[in-house]
Amino acid sequence: MVVARENGLLRSIDRYRLLFAGIAIVLVVSLFGLVGSVFVPRGMADVGAARVSQPPSAADPLGTDQQGRDVLADMIYGTPASLEVGLIAGVIGVTIGALMGMIGGYAGGIVDEVIRVLIDVLLTIPSLMILIIVASMVGVVSIESMALIIAALAWMWPARTIRAQVLTIRERMYVQVAKLNGASPLKIIGTELLPNLMPYIAANLVGAVSGAILASVGLSTLGLGPMTSPSLGLTIYWAIHYGALIRKLWWWFMPPIVIIVILFLGLFMVSQGLDRIANPRLQTKV
Repeated sequence: MVVARENGLLRSIDRYRLLFAGIAIVLVVSLFGLVGSVFVPRGMADVGAARVSQPPSAADPLGTDQQGRDVLADMIYGTPASLEVGLIAGVIGVTIGALMGMIGGYAGGIVDEVIRVLIDVLLTIPSLMILIIVASMVGVVSIESMALIIAALAWMWPARTIRAQVLTIRERMYVQVAKLNGASPLKIIGTELLPNLMPYIAANLVGAVSGAILASVGLSTLGLGPMTSPSLGLTIYWAIHYGALIRKLWWWFMPPIVIIVILFLGLFMVSQGLDRIANPRLQTKV
């Protein structure tokens, strides 16, 4: 019994190795900030914490920037901030999108038509332009306010994809049986549609988190994000502002880029792994 259980676990890991590998990468990046804060004091990420523009050394493993901040401390305290924006915006955006998609797809008729037209109209508007305008109008932007601004434009794609799935699922036999048994629309959505949509919702959540992180980095790089809290985008902004690339201060502009690439690689692998679960055609035989 134990051997059979272990073999089943190994088969599951082999089938979903891409998903597990992506989750491991994202966890490592997340723990980098959480564990690193135990060893590196927050004050090292403040202006004037060390000598300016120093290359990597034993005291400062990633060197310091033009304003005397320790680059390693910037990465340790800036990575969780970027992840926080992505998670808040992603969860809010996918929650709204899933509700809109399920209601429109199941209700049909005029309700579905209104939701569909609203989604199509909003998708034609350049999201980045709206984000830049809104962020510039807000003035002082915090991590939470940036996440809410991004979340306001993060629900359309999840709503569209989930609506398409609901249009297919609502015609299946078990949904029709639930209707004949007198189940309410709310109960059918909660007990019949939602469990079958979880892989799609999870995949949309990963995509929304990735897009939100990219949007937050882009806004911070343009100087429209929080200017008092360390973040990956803010580090890139100051590196551009002080000409780190021209001055060949590689230890300043390379670390945030490397972390962003690793993080997006992990999120991409998680998305692909979830896609294989949701799409039976992509599942390989074992």
